[in-house]
Amino acid sequence: MNNLEHLTTETRNTNTMNLDEMSVMDILKTMNAEDQQVPLAIGKVLPQIEAVVQQIIQAFNQKGRLIYMGAGTSGRLGVLDAAECVPTFGTEPEMVQGLIAGGMKAMTVAVEGAEDSASLGEEDLKAISLTKEDIVIGIAASGRTPYVIGGLDYANAIGATTATIACNTNAAISQHASFPIEVEVGPEILTGSTRLKSGTAQKLVLNMLSTVAMIGIGKVYKNLMVDVRPTNEKLVERAKRIIMQATDCTYEVAEQTFIEADQNVKLAIVMILTGMEKEVAAEKLVDANGFIRKTV
Repeated sequence: MNNLEHLTTETRNTNTMNLDEMSVMDILKTMNAEDQQVPLAIGKVLPQIEAVVQQIIQAFNQKGRLIYMGAGTSGRLGVLDAAECVPTFGTEPEMVQGLIAGGMKAMTVAVEGAEDSASLGEEDLKAISLTKEDIVIGIAASGRTPYVIGGLDYANAIGATTATIACNTNAAISQHASFPIEVEVGPEILTGSTRLKSGTAQKLVLNMLSTVAMIGIGKVYKNLMVDVRPTNEKLVERAKRIIMQATDCTYEVAEQTFIEADQNVKLAIVMILTGMEKEVAAEKLVDANGFIRKTV
């Protein structure tokens, strides 16, 4: 586990051997060129990403949760993606969760030794009462983090679905998951600084997983965030605009129906599209499992 030489994420980038002597513009151009490799690398593993999305949708449909696990940058990205699901898709905080080695204080400061503990990964999953209906996604740029491996082994033991995101091929964590994703983006311009290309790759994959899974359970109509939570003035106005865009109605109609629907964007849209009263529209939406298209 301590041999880093074979990890692409730890090797030196031949394009930046004299990074400290390059001009600012040359460094920026090099970074930009290196970053452009990331989406191309992701494009090569879309079938693996698709398989994980399907598993997330299945978990959600059986009232299971999506749990991200990681240490350092990987853990922080998981926590970020989980947190963004609440305002974007109107989910409960428990539905998508991010666990980071060392707990939430590790979001801003390094917690020594936390990522090296396999037992801590298991303990963190026990603390949230993991069940076999849940899916656990371990995130590790190196693909070898003991905290993640410990969590995956526990998840497998209780029958939960397991997946991984690594930035090396033949990653150790891939051997501990049923649905591994390996995005090899090549050496970083700053050797071993996996918050760069590896972090970007992880962020893009996480964007795909959560967004497409939410589309798959009816939280999007056309290309609109119809389950957005209007928790501030900006989001209230966005909610009204979404209603207008979804139904081609006027601002006044959108605002009035938004109020009548108790600020439930999706319900307001169904009310306008079907002409139904709130209670009937709400029942129709439940029967359609939350898919607006199935109500009209």
